[in-house]
Amino acid sequence: MNWILLLVAGLFEIGMTFSLGKTKDAEGYVFYLWLVSFFVSAALSMALLAKAVQTLPVGTAYAVWTGIGAVGTVLVGIFFFKEPVTFARLFFIATLIASVIGLKFVSA
Repeated sequence: MNWILLLVAGLFEIGMTFSLGKTKDAEGYVFYLWLVSFFVSAALSMALLAKAVQTLPVGTAYAVWTGIGAVGTVLVGIFFFKEPVTFARLFFIATLIASVIGLKFVSA
């Protein structure tokens, strides 16, 4: 169950960075709506991470959480913010995914 909470926490971290990216071009009240979305996503992400580490090793949980966030943020950047897709980026995303999966399997 706590692995699911950790996954959802990572998804909220992706939501946080997506909201941050949307503030770049936002003006007026739309800027503040994205800012609220940023803070809500950050709070939910942290709260779920804190709940997950009650039974998961902190080092593993944090590494998995940041890995989910990092991979998701790069993919959001590629698909929504038109960031470049290069072989090197895709290679290192793949190694990060493999590392996160590996941490899941070696955790008690």
